[in-house]
Amino acid sequence: MEVPIAQILQDFAVIMIIASVMTLAFYRLKQPVVIGFIVAGIIIGPHSPPFSLIHNLDVLNLFAEMGVILLLFTVGMEFPIRKLRDVGRKAIVIASTEAFGTLAIGFIVAQSLGLSFYNSLFIALAISVTSTVIIMRVLGELNMMKDESATLILGTTIIEDIIIISLLAIFQSAGASGEISINEVIISVGITLGFIIGVLVVGSKIIPRLMDVIARTNQHDVLIVAAVGVAFGFAFISFQLGISVAAGAFFAGVLVAESRSHAVTSVLANPVKDIFAALFFVSVGALMDFSLIPLFIIPALILIGVSIAAKFVTVYISSRLQKLNNLTSTRTALGCSSSGGEIALVVAKGGIDVGAATPIILPMIGTMTIITTFIAPYVVKYGWKFTERFAKEQDRDKGLQQQPSNSDDGSNKPLS
Repeated sequence: MEVPIAQILQDFAVIMIIASVMTLAFYRLKQPVVIGFIVAGIIIGPHSPPFSLIHNLDVLNLFAEMGVILLLFTVGMEFPIRKLRDVGRKAIVIASTEAFGTLAIGFIVAQSLGLSFYNSLFIALAISVTSTVIIMRVLGELNMMKDESATLILGTTIIEDIIIISLLAIFQSAGASGEISINEVIISVGITLGFIIGVLVVGSKIIPRLMDVIARTNQHDVLIVAAVGVAFGFAFISFQLGISVAAGAFFAGVLVAESRSHAVTSVLANPVKDIFAALFFVSVGALMDFSLIPLFIIPALILIGVSIAAKFVTVYISSRLQKLNNLTSTRTALGCSSSGGEIALVVAKGGIDVGAATPIILPMIGTMTIITTFIAPYVVKYGWKFTERFAKEQDRDKGLQQQPSNSDDGSNKPLS
């Protein structure tokens, strides 16, 4: 059925106007604008009374899929291959421990709460995410970016994003068939790893050089069209392989980041990304049925607690095992455990899109994301201040213990 062009234009106008109003309001309140987009979606969506302000959710979903591709493409552009090498062994160990540890604990808890297998799987994967964007923004606002733990948090979240996106591709591939088996998992893992290795080994010899050749024309319009073409091209290849389009777009961004022109490309791509990322978050809000809140609010709150606790414990233990001091380990654990993020919403929608998970997980994870995004600045700010004060008290006590006592000044020496 053909959608009237007037209807599409009206829906697009409503989305952009309400999204701009809500993001301005949240900016004034000094809250993350991503929450403003989600709230805008809730306002215009079909689940919010008295009526829906948009006519066609299919069009909105199309824009949302484009938003996922461009959002993950620009995220990938922040992580060139050499940067991935530089994050070091410590960040890799911490990220792997956190991602898989939280995934396992979250899955067990979700199952114990009576959720289905695939709902539990995708929820557990979603709560394993830490928002790189939100945490780095909080640390920047608090002037804490030069701290050793800030560098470690950045490296950890980079590796964690790659792990989560790769696992999403595997789970979507296995879940699309409606049943899971060892053979399905092995095939999914093999295809995903083959795709990633192929992209990084073969693609890194072609795409960066191609982008540099195009950049020499000094035509910015040609450069941005080529970059977006690479993003959608890799997204299409990954889709044809049965892998998440998010994974294809992310690794396309990694390849573009290898080019000498990546800084210019990133600046050009940001406005395009911002528009479609806004559409994605608005669509997530529009698809959230908050009339279901009574059904999931208690499990959601429990899973928030589980997520924070599991991340904190796994990060702290893995940091201490690598001989990091108590202050750095605690701050890294606080930073990594404080917030979910935009990729959690991508995970939720990814599970629903392949028919593996049910629609209830979207408002559930959306609610959890909103709550953790709100509390993240306070957890980091007051948590780091407390650890700093505690460390100073420990140092002072240690200094007092090392000072010579009166009995050692020679006045109490025995008489000869």
